[in-house]
Order: sequence, then structure tokens, then C-alpha cells
Amino acid sequence: MAIDKDLDIDLGEIAYVPSTGVTKVFDVPVVDATPENIQGYGHIVETDPSNFPIEIVRWPAQGTRPVDDNSGDQGGVTDGLFEFWWKGDTLYARNNAVGDSYLFAWSVLPEEAATTGSAKPRDKVLIWRANYHPDGGQLFFPMDDKCGGFLVPLALPGDDVTPEKFVAFRCCGGKGLYIHPNIWHGAVVPLDDHSRILDRQGRVHARVSVDFVKEFGGYLSVDLNGGKKAGEA
Repeated sequence: MAIDKDLDIDLGEIAYVPSTGVTKVFDVPVVDATPENIQGYGHIVETDPSNFPIEIVRWPAQGTRPVDDNSGDQGGVTDGLFEFWWKGDTLYARNNAVGDSYLFAWSVLPEEAATTGSAKPRDKVLIWRANYHPDGGQLFFPMDDKCGGFLVPLALPGDDVTPEKFVAFRCCGGKGLYIHPNIWHGAVVPLDDHSRILDRQGRVHARVSVDFVKEFGGYLSVDLNGGKKAGEA
């Protein structure tokens, strides 16, 4: 199944309406994801993503009585294609695993960004929000042989999250990335104009979000040129 490069999204149906209207940016460091530096966040996935175990978190007890064994964690796992495409200066995405569409980010300030037309050269991406899933982990694995890789800004768990706590991990060489439950993650940003990534995650798919524009007055800014050179010194 090829990605529909001409796909249009009804902005009235996207999962989140983007917050805009600021010019401040928070520069996010970019590193190549390795088995060592991804510890605590998740794992590198090199082979057969269909067999990689997805953590499912038991529903929390509301009082002193515990949740019964063999209950509260039976939602299971869902999977599907996560499709990404740039139109003009705007990154759109559709997660078929959960049936949601998104306007994820821009390569220039959104007030200056084209939302249609062919993808343009870009050196950065501006991200307005991130979230985590308390009910389960999530796996991203490229489906195209010539995939140029992707970036994901991540931060460790905690409601005291700030833009400064994010690091953008770059995955390339046909490798995927698995993140644990409760790990903050911003938009997955493909380094190609169009990309297809297998998404596997908990079926309940609860989300807790941070809006960088509303809460901190700026966007996460990820250097895409730095991303392509990550690990080189």
C-alpha cells in the first residue's frame, strides 16, 4: 500500500487543533539513537516488529483494594500504518492504528507556512505539543526499504516536563524505535517528504499532553540538518 501523496485532511477532523501565535523556540538536541543512550526511554528495534512485546499497564486501583489479577490490562495491542507527508511547510500525519489524523508540525513559523503544494527544502521542524500513553508502550518501525529515517523528541516521565527535558532521537538504517509507557514523545518527524511507519501500541491509547505554546510560550525546534549528521564528530 503506497501512501497517498495527494491526501487531504479536513482540519475540522484532526485530533488536536494546533496552538500558534508565538515566535519563541526551544532548541532540542539531536542524537543518533543507540542501545545505550535510549535506555530508560525504550529500545532500538532491528528485526520483525510484529514479534516485539508491547508493554500494557494494568488499570490503577482507585483505593486500597487492588485490581483483580487477570483484569485491567486486557485491552491488548493495536497496529496499523502511520502515514506522514509534508505539504509545503506543513507536516501532516494519519495513524491508521487508532483512526486519528494530525497536523504535527511546520518547517517555518505556522503563520508563514504553506499548507499545500510540494514539499520544500527544510532545515528545522517546529513542534507544538507532545504526549505520553499511561496504558501501554508504542513502537515505530519504517515500512519502506529506502526510508531516510525519522526523528522523535522524547522526555522521561513526569508531570513537571519542560521543553528543556526533550532530546530528539534519530533512527535510520531501517531500524525502529520502541518507547515505554509514560515516555513523553513529540511528533514523529520523517526525514523524507513522505513516509510509512508501522505503529504498534496499546489499544486503549490514553493520552496525556503538553502544549508547548500555551504552557511555555514557544515551539520545540529540531534541527533537521543536525539530525542528518547526528553522531558525527
